[in-house]
Amino acid sequence: MRTDRPRAVVAGAGGFIGEALVAALDADGYDVVPVGRTSAVSWDDPEALHAAVDGADLLVNLAGKSVDCRYTDANRNAILSSRVETTRALHDAVAAASAPPRLWINSSTATIYRHATDRPNTESTGELGAGFSVDVAKAWEKAFFAGDLPATRRVALRLAIVVGDGPATRMLLTLARTGLGGPQHDGRVPPHRRYRGIGDDPTGDSPPWYRTRGRQRFSWVHIDDVLDAVRFVVRRDDIAGVLNVAVPQASDNRSLMRSLRSVVGMPVGVPSLRWMLELAMWALRTEPELILKSRWVMPERLLDAGFRFTHTDLRAALASVESERKLRRAAERRTRSARS
Repeated sequence: MRTDRPRAVVAGAGGFIGEALVAALDADGYDVVPVGRTSAVSWDDPEALHAAVDGADLLVNLAGKSVDCRYTDANRNAILSSRVETTRALHDAVAAASAPPRLWINSSTATIYRHATDRPNTESTGELGAGFSVDVAKAWEKAFFAGDLPATRRVALRLAIVVGDGPATRMLLTLARTGLGGPQHDGRVPPHRRYRGIGDDPTGDSPPWYRTRGRQRFSWVHIDDVLDAVRFVVRRDDIAGVLNVAVPQASDNRSLMRSLRSVVGMPVGVPSLRWMLELAMWALRTEPELILKSRWVMPERLLDAGFRFTHTDLRAALASVESERKLRRAAERRTRSARS
């Protein structure tokens, strides 16, 4: 491995956030070592993983199966195990290192908080929720903060929905393009157990629903601000523990869908009742939880530490993603045309 630059190990480097972070760290002067199923350092090779972590300056873990899927039993198990088991593997590597990383940043999720319409959840006053997604987040953070790693500062990023060319934003833009870009109204649906808690927790036998009428909160953060938050944490040795990463002013579902319609040029958006949304999400092979749960998160600790978000206008953030998508597709068409 190269020794002229500080080493950063990025697990889950092949995902949406991981690819962006690898590029950013490389530009910042790090020798980046990716860890993943198809990387030179894989989860199946503990010796290579330990060698990569030992002597690294920075460790970032973003590994985990995408939650943009149906919560079948197989997918539920994969979502949980891909987070907890990889975090444990890294924990073992850090604990065994003769020169452990000074900083370990682990991804987490703002979904750990309850459905909130009365007030935002901060790190100090936030209330944790219940059900499958929350249980995954709790187990993930428990594995991350387990044990004593005295030489390594640990920070868990409770990320809101990340706006960028990733699965969540693509799904939302698809809804708007197909005319389903109206507000989403929660309601009763036939009982199912996809949202039930993990283990003996019975939560989720009947999916929870709330009379939000499209007013459910939508906390989000732009991918560029995620990268800047990582850089900020690297510089600030006084920051440890959990950290909410979301713009200070959450949007709501009505405003989100209005912005999406504007960005894709769709003049109408049919309001979706829960049963309609269940059918649409079944076709898209994902879950309604993404847009029905009221996610209201405040980045109290980042703001108190002096961090400032660059992207705070949701429509502008979505427009930049759509513009980049069009440019990329135009470039792909030119490439195909040149080859033919």
